[in-house]
Amino acid sequence: MIAALLFASLPFASMGARAQEIEPRAYSNAPVGVNFFIAGAVRTEGGLSFDAVPITDARIETTSAVFAYARTLDLWGKSGKFDVIVPYTHLQGTALYQGDPIERDVTGFGRGAFRMSINLHGAPALSLEEFRDWKQDVIVGVSLQVSPPWAQYDEGRAVNIGSNRWSFKPEIGVSKAMGPWTFEAQAAVVFFTDNDEFFNGNTRSQDPLYSLQGHAIYGFSNGTWLSVDGTWFAGGRSQVNGVLNNDLQQNWRVGATIALPIDRANSIKFSASSGVSARTGNNFDAIGVAWQHRW
Repeated sequence: MIAALLFASLPFASMGARAQEIEPRAYSNAPVGVNFFIAGAVRTEGGLSFDAVPITDARIETTSAVFAYARTLDLWGKSGKFDVIVPYTHLQGTALYQGDPIERDVTGFGRGAFRMSINLHGAPALSLEEFRDWKQDVIVGVSLQVSPPWAQYDEGRAVNIGSNRWSFKPEIGVSKAMGPWTFEAQAAVVFFTDNDEFFNGNTRSQDPLYSLQGHAIYGFSNGTWLSVDGTWFAGGRSQVNGVLNNDLQQNWRVGATIALPIDRANSIKFSASSGVSARTGNNFDAIGVAWQHRW
């Protein structure tokens, strides 16, 4: 059971999907001093949107290898976690740019991220021995995720894996355990810096992107857990050289996640999500698998 509880929640999203990730158990508790290494793969297919507006009719496929490291921390007596995630992506597909067909086939690093989180209420910093007897009630946590502009980017191309800018994502999350069920809700906003090398020397800016997500998680007696997930995100309207684009986002996604403990040190997680409705882009399907080792 402890092996299942220790499955670190890291977002296995790629490129433009990063702001719309679905991530159950982001604010679960774990013993202090535990390390996690995670290796996974994510595939997306469909109408991904990119910074190079006005792209339409996108038929883009991506396949990403994702590597992550996380460590649980004692932050002033409260449980916390630091994690880093690095994707490496192959992108291929077609789209229309201002009515003209374009094609792209490129491989490179995707947008990595660093995150620090702390559980402010309901999840004290515990040793492994103390954690064995701990029972969750209500957890309230916050986090800050930072994504640097270190991904593949070519200002002369309309479609890239990266976006040549920083992003900052503060978030608050609440988790409530009720018997074998855990119910979670998260609210976040993503702030973007300007891309001053946008497509042939232009400058692109973007308004904040707001998001809500919820999860209903059921824990089985053998340590397996299953989550049904949903997320809504809105905002993010962009400007190019001060001219507003018609790309306000108001989108919904749903998904499911299942985590299977192999032994005390290893677990496997499978996830899938799909767009339900999308005002602009991001109506894509995604599937992922991840292996985790802890020590």
